[in-house]
Amino acid sequence: MTQLHDSHILVVGATGGLGSAIARRLAEEGAQLTLSGRNQDKLDKLAAELGDAVTTTVTSDLSLPDGPSKIVEAASADDRRLDGVVYAVGVVAFGPITSADDDVIDEIMLLNLIAPMRLMRSLPPVLNAGAVVVHLSAIVAEKPMKNMAVYSASKAALTAFSTALSAELRRYKIRVLDVRPPHTETGLVTRAISGEAPTLAEGKSPDDVAARIVQAMASDESELPSSAFEMDK
Repeated sequence: MTQLHDSHILVVGATGGLGSAIARRLAEEGAQLTLSGRNQDKLDKLAAELGDAVTTTVTSDLSLPDGPSKIVEAASADDRRLDGVVYAVGVVAFGPITSADDDVIDEIMLLNLIAPMRLMRSLPPVLNAGAVVVHLSAIVAEKPMKNMAVYSASKAALTAFSTALSAELRRYKIRVLDVRPPHTETGLVTRAISGEAPTLAEGKSPDDVAARIVQAMASDESELPSSAFEMDK
């Protein structure tokens, strides 16, 4: 079990649709939060909303090799250690692979896969025993979709990374939680870096998905497949 009350949790991508919902749920559980995002104004607004639950905010460019390590440095300043990390950053593109230029492929793989890998290079020394690392993959890791080939590949690779990482960190009593939610109404599809989203059925509520993720963080769960977000769960 991971004790969330008075724990110190880093939320990367805290101003996104799902990252902010998770941050709010963690604050309700009494966690102390370090919030990271690209935009300081958005971070400041969220921090003001969450009040005393927020100890630090940090902006960093995750596309740069040292961007993730700078987040870890800020979160662990003054010898503060972490009891959890949530990586809630992601980008998406739509269209056939023939329409995906190098910049699109690079950005998707960089932010969805390489950045969390770089983050994990710096994290283990500042994680307490019993800590939990949460990676937000997606249902496309289970069911890759046409016209989302690069995005599907990035999320499937993140799930594979989480599985291998879990085995590496087990001896340190650090748990890795791989989360593969179904389509969620975070607004991500409206911010695609290329192409236009197909017509999609109404997605899950970010608040409901966040509640299930935080529940899993507090328990001994190591994965949340898409089926874990059905209404009867």
